[in-house]
Amino acid sequence: MESVVLVMMVVVCFNYLLKQTWRKAYFVAVSAAVCALFVGLAWPWAIEQSKNRIAGWLADTTLMLDLAVVLTLEVALQITFCIVAAHIHSAGRVKPSVVRIYRLLRWFPGLLVFPVLFSLLVAAIFALPGVSFPLTAWSLAAVVALAVPAGAWLLKRLLPEREIRLEVLFLSNALIAVLGVIATVNGHTAVAGVTSVDWPALGGVTSFVAAGLLLGVAVFRIKQKRMNKKQK
Repeated sequence: MESVVLVMMVVVCFNYLLKQTWRKAYFVAVSAAVCALFVGLAWPWAIEQSKNRIAGWLADTTLMLDLAVVLTLEVALQITFCIVAAHIHSAGRVKPSVVRIYRLLRWFPGLLVFPVLFSLLVAAIFALPGVSFPLTAWSLAAVVALAVPAGAWLLKRLLPEREIRLEVLFLSNALIAVLGVIATVNGHTAVAGVTSVDWPALGGVTSFVAAGLLLGVAVFRIKQKRMNKKQK
């Protein structure tokens, strides 16, 4: 479980830095300053944590399910940004409402990075016993302030094509969603599994999907015929 959470934290940081490549330099600097201030000011709460308390949080099913809701919302927003951005770059003219949604989602940096930074601060305090807590926190804050713009610049140099960065952002968020399910469920499910198959329900769902598929094909053919008539 700890390995899954660690991998998810790394991917969250990668997503945060990748999202910065869509912003101007001054906003990246502001974002780095906010993260640095969070790390520097969070040390009074970080020193109250312990490995046993963190392990207890990971084992708390109710807390992890609540965290899964937050994780799902953020991943949904980031994936929506990818879809809207791809639509804007591929379509000729788009509605003003779509442009406003794109701009709003582009400015949304993500909130999962703050728990990751807090965990990093706790790990740094554990790894440096005897060192002043404020010194450790503000030293880490300085590292974060430099790492955010440097990481965004490096990713922009490695992935200069915006379309490639968009695809990578989409895939990494999908990976976070999968890892989030594994990490937050923690061996428990909200619904108990059954061994029998409800054949009437299965048949109803299959019929509903088939009807939707046939309806979609019919609508597509009607639209295609209308377009052919207009071209003639």
